[in-house]
Amino acid sequence: MAPLGQTRDHVKEGREVGEDLLNIGYGNMVAASRVVAILTPGSAPMKRLRDEARKASRLIDATQGKRTRSIIVTDSNHVILSAFMAETIGQRLSAAGTRKEQTRQGDQDEG
Repeated sequence: MAPLGQTRDHVKEGREVGEDLLNIGYGNMVAASRVVAILTPGSAPMKRLRDEARKASRLIDATQGKRTRSIIVTDSNHVILSAFMAETIGQRLSAAGTRKEQTRQGDQDEG
């Protein structure tokens, strides 16, 4: 299980060790590198996306019973519902990418 911080170690091939986790609300986390899109839920196509994912058992509801304010699509084609605004999650994802890039540059400067 991941610590409450920001990273999780992976054993599986193809994934990075110490991958950043993205807080999507109420203690729920998603691997930041797996996020393909963060969408607003209001339009008819987004409602269809949600319904199709539910029928295919690919829907993950992380809203804790609150109103859905964003829909996250992953590279595995899972659809995750969050009670946080899409802008908030986008800012967190951007910050995670910035931290990762700064770490990568620091490692290159040392070597």
